[in-house]
Amino acid sequence: MKILDVNNLKVSFGEFKAVKNLSFYVRKGKVSALVGESGSGKSVSCLSLLNLLHGANVKGQAIYDEVDMLKLSERDLEDIRGKKISFIFQEPMTSLNPLHKIGKQISEVLILHNIVQNKKDALTETERLLDLVNIDKGRYNSYPHELSGGQRQRVMIAMAIACSPDLLIADEPTTALDVSIQKDIIGLLSDLQKRTGLSILIVTHDLNLVEKFANDIFVMNNGRLIEFGSPKQIFNKSKHDYTKKLIKASKGTCLNKEELSLDTVLRVKNLSVEYKNGVKAVKGVSFNLTKGATLAIIGESGSGKTSILNAIMRLAPIANGEAYFNNENVFSLKSKRLREIRKKMQVVFQDPFSSLSPRMSISQIIEEPLKVHKIGNKATRKKKVDKVLREVKLPLSMKDKYPHEFSGGQRQRIAIARALILNPELLILDEPTSALDVCVQEDIINLLNDIQKDRGLSYIFVSHDLKLIKNIADYVIVLKDGAVIEQNIAKKLFFQPIEKYTKKLLESC
Repeated sequence: MKILDVNNLKVSFGEFKAVKNLSFYVRKGKVSALVGESGSGKSVSCLSLLNLLHGANVKGQAIYDEVDMLKLSERDLEDIRGKKISFIFQEPMTSLNPLHKIGKQISEVLILHNIVQNKKDALTETERLLDLVNIDKGRYNSYPHELSGGQRQRVMIAMAIACSPDLLIADEPTTALDVSIQKDIIGLLSDLQKRTGLSILIVTHDLNLVEKFANDIFVMNNGRLIEFGSPKQIFNKSKHDYTKKLIKASKGTCLNKEELSLDTVLRVKNLSVEYKNGVKAVKGVSFNLTKGATLAIIGESGSGKTSILNAIMRLAPIANGEAYFNNENVFSLKSKRLREIRKKMQVVFQDPFSSLSPRMSISQIIEEPLKVHKIGNKATRKKKVDKVLREVKLPLSMKDKYPHEFSGGQRQRIAIARALILNPELLILDEPTSALDVCVQEDIINLLNDIQKDRGLSYIFVSHDLKLIKNIADYVIVLKDGAVIEQNIAKKLFFQPIEKYTKKLLESC
């Protein structure tokens, strides 16, 4: 029996057709997945069902409880939104009010929909919901910023199920979370679905995520339904090339490189990082990185990955140990020499949109490091900018545009170009693909591999996504609570892990 049956859904914004004749369904007590890259129309389709899109022209049918929701008045839809059909959005930090404690925010949902009649009952029910999503009730008085990403997503789930809805729509609920936390969130949703008979529609670009979770999978591309079926049909007997591309990008394969150089670019010995509040973020970490090789650092949030990068760049508050870059100890360098060394160690950050100035054109952003370091004149700098744009496969016709005019993948290419303009020897990549679709992730990884081969660059690649690590790493370090749990060449670590924690991470991906 179908709890939601969508037929020939069309969504347009003026002349732009975002969704074209889309049909899909959610069976009662089951899980359906809408899968596709950004811009494929997944989120737009879901939001249009409950009239949550401003300025959109929506046509078709969306049958829920024998009623076409697309024909309901705003007042009738208010009785359905949140109470019978609820949403979990992609980024809980922007969905939760930073000024209110999480207990109050959950209680508001209960009071708004008349689930409870007074504050005492609201407190009791809120604590029950927190317990249901495995958050200690002592967190009732915590603010969103005091919780981890996984905990914030659990709060969003508690709010979404507060009214015991018939259908839960989860829009990219695990993006940017660590693999083990992703597994926990999906496990929680699966457990809730089985215990309560909840129907779930999950929206995602990650096929791995839904392989064991979904009952029905609908693959979208450019606003159209490309293919649908059971997980077995989609993963074992997919017919469309686009589906096969998504599956391939979701799996990842170990990299095969020719023999690597033995020349050491970076040697880190007994590195420790401590913050002013006394937290020891890194504890005695040691590793070597050779010329033209990629060292991957993996671990959950809070394991110390970014703290290691900050220490190498001399940005960590209190760092002890040794970090030799081309035989010079970074920790003992004076400011002038440190400035020169930093030219040779460039960083590509997780979110290019926040790291690129919205007030500067792309050519100005890429040229800026040359101007800061007083390299070349206007004409030579222009030639360098054009050359590096070609290297990252961006057309020169785009160089006078601004960051908001580009896709996420294009913005990351711009960030890579800015890092390459100073001809570094070491590129530090801090979660450079976590917010990108699987196919775009694969494009960026292929680009980085090509650039490394052409330039002989060394990479430090930080990520929680192990399938990506397979595609780029030569060596892997596994971190937990600031300490190295295991390190090895990539092939051995992925296929012959020794430590239980490493095995757990690999099982989660």
